[in-house]
Amino acid sequence: MDFAAVLLAAGASRRLGQPKQLLRRDGESLLRRGARLALACGAARTVVVLGARAERLGAELDGLAAQSVLNPEWQDGMASSLATAARTLAGFDGAVLVLACDQPALELAHLRALRDGAAAAGCAATEHAGALGVPALISAQLWREATGVRGDRGFGAALAQAPDGAVWRLRAPELELDLDTPDDVDAAIARGWLDPL
Repeated sequence: MDFAAVLLAAGASRRLGQPKQLLRRDGESLLRRGARLALACGAARTVVVLGARAERLGAELDGLAAQSVLNPEWQDGMASSLATAARTLAGFDGAVLVLACDQPALELAHLRALRDGAAAAGCAATEHAGALGVPALISAQLWREATGVRGDRGFGAALAQAPDGAVWRLRAPELELDLDTPDDVDAAIARGWLDPL
């Protein structure tokens, strides 16, 4: 399957109080780890969308074959990052794997299972009634609709109306922990998914 990967990393981590992108697992920042996993799972192109602290975070990607792009409207929410990525991938005609760098339990095996789209591996077409959950593999046709989304919820409407097989998600309870608060960080450290601070 020909697919691109988009790593969403533009947020300011206000509730956390520090850049979640720079938290570390096994000595590697979550930003670099996310980009590396996307590349390792076979993405034809990997786009990392940066916003807050873009210059500082961009250095984390040195030496990786990932393309970093700046979302100048990152404060407008996730949809603006999806739109930035969609413009960057204009002309790419494959599916798009969307992931974020704040799921410390994410492993290469998760992305491979999602890529393969095998029901036995835990993937299923998802019915959405809200914002995009990640990681998700989005069909080429549905992805093209991302160029016009606005705000945090704009793409959710398109997902909610997507036909079966247009969006694939992974059923993996460990991926439900994302890093929004200091308590989330403590929980991830306790599970061995983050290095101690």
